[in-house]
Amino acid sequence: MATDNITSTNRPVLGIGACLAGREVRYNGQTKAPNIHVKRIGKIFEMRPFCPEMAAGLGVPRPPIHLVGDENTVRVVDVETHQHDHTDAIAGHAREVLDMAPELAGYVLVKASPSCGYERVKRFNQKGNIVAHDQQGIFARALAEADPLLPLEDDGRLNDPGLRESFVTRALVYHQWKQLRAEGLTAARLIDFYSRHKYLVMAHHVPSYKQLGPLLADAGNKDLEALAETFIATLMNALTQRASRRSHSNVLFHLSGYLKKKISAEERQRLKELIDQYRLGHIPLVVPVTMLKHHFANNPNAYIDQQVFLEPYPDELQLRNVV
Repeated sequence: MATDNITSTNRPVLGIGACLAGREVRYNGQTKAPNIHVKRIGKIFEMRPFCPEMAAGLGVPRPPIHLVGDENTVRVVDVETHQHDHTDAIAGHAREVLDMAPELAGYVLVKASPSCGYERVKRFNQKGNIVAHDQQGIFARALAEADPLLPLEDDGRLNDPGLRESFVTRALVYHQWKQLRAEGLTAARLIDFYSRHKYLVMAHHVPSYKQLGPLLADAGNKDLEALAETFIATLMNALTQRASRRSHSNVLFHLSGYLKKKISAEERQRLKELIDQYRLGHIPLVVPVTMLKHHFANNPNAYIDQQVFLEPYPDELQLRNVV
């Protein structure tokens, strides 16, 4: 399965706001307690802490900063005087982070931070009055621009089960993609990568699923680098789409089709009932998936065994346990 090779010494790497990692780097010299979901994710990933404000030389403690300007042109300045502009230094740290840690598979940002907030960060006018909650933090925006494929979420958004599942899935897939690129890209490896992620893509975005198969047709006769760039952008974008009960059920029924001649009519009916109960919201996804894995353990299928959908992340994250 997809996560079988994750060990305590070989974990995918996530960047994380240093304050969430227990460092006393906030403007007031304090840290920020991570929520239970960040803690749980930290058991699966290696968490690499960064603080763009410290990197910009602001020190601890320091005068607080906030975002000032119109909707499309904001700067990060000190709250008291608006005379000290730290925009370029904080934004520039994004490129430094990616250069220092090219293995990053995702980044956990800090809710509401003018440097690290993912969304809805406060924007002020020159008089210091709040005019909107419509910004990304300066560092967060620069990180997204420097690597558009890098999965980003902040600690607040990770409270949402759907966003949390999407983030973890994308981070693990991006880690696998970086491993593939490090091993050396070939047309065969690219096709194999998609074959393993095929049903995961179907669960998140059927249009992308229908697009990627034809895209890889005759891959050996195409510009491989250009093909790979289009492929991974399409796949990662597909995984940003929230998987639904309906789409997951569709994949579960597809996979159960491989058992049609392998299990009894009674077992097929019971599996169908479990998938329907999940689709209707009566049981969590882990129940029909566990039943499918049980049947495939008794009736091995090499193609199905490699499908990331059946185990896209370690069970201990409990992402499929929510009703």
